[in-house]
Amino acid sequence: MLSAFPSHPVQRNGVALHTRIGGNGPPLLLIHGHPQSMALWHRVAPELSRHFTLVLMDLRGYGDSSRPGADAAHLNYSKREMALDAMAVMAHHGFERFDVLAHDRGARVAHRLAADHPAAVRRLMLLDIAPTLAMYQHTGDAFARAYWHWFFLIQPPPLPEALIDSNPARYVRSVMGSRHAGLGAFDPLALAEYERCAARPGTAVAICEDYRASATVDLEHDRADIAADRRLSQPVRVLWGEHGTVARCFDVLALWRERASSVTGRSIPCGHYIAEEAPELLSAEVLSFFPSDSKEQP
Repeated sequence: MLSAFPSHPVQRNGVALHTRIGGNGPPLLLIHGHPQSMALWHRVAPELSRHFTLVLMDLRGYGDSSRPGADAAHLNYSKREMALDAMAVMAHHGFERFDVLAHDRGARVAHRLAADHPAAVRRLMLLDIAPTLAMYQHTGDAFARAYWHWFFLIQPPPLPEALIDSNPARYVRSVMGSRHAGLGAFDPLALAEYERCAARPGTAVAICEDYRASATVDLEHDRADIAADRRLSQPVRVLWGEHGTVARCFDVLALWRERASSVTGRSIPCGHYIAEEAPELLSAEVLSFFPSDSKEQP
């Protein structure tokens, strides 16, 4: 679906990362969420590539990137490790400083990327998340019921992996189809791509480890930032779906202002999958927030 953007494999410590690049202008890294791949950007990439050099990557464990195995401390899927993947991808493509647009799990990687590598990230836009630690701390009945997969995927192996592997397409459709817009929000080709990638060997282990990391080691990293009063220094723009669970259960702006020094944001009239449900609105937000020339701007 993104054939206009040439594919470039990037290797890091034995992990093959699938990337694509195209467009003109300053570099903008796009990071997808769960249970998707870079294909989720297919409705916004053509317009954004007229203003930015887009670098799209599949996170480890997703899309056509490698699926490292599990480890006892879940370090292989920590957001710190995934952020280092992103740094390697951007270095491979020749960029030392760049902007970031990220959704869902990818936005959690982007948060860690900006926190650990502040000199590299100029600005970041985060789609439909509140900070991970805050979401766990403020979990209530409505959130737990809507985001049941958060608590299912972190259960000890092998049960979650076995249930996903029994029918990966059913898992994808159950997670994505239960949101505000249902499965009708997705291009059939995109949905088929998500299902194809979910069926790749090792995917079930990878996505469980991604969530187990978020419930363990990632929280340790977040708590260390808070204890040291480390806040994101970059301008941060947060967007959330007006009809999504995050909007119903959390004060998104307030929670991000606890973690970053300069935060703006608003709701978008859609559900969780902003890039596919409201691509024109998202493109307008991106163009208004990220400088589209090569000059550094405050």
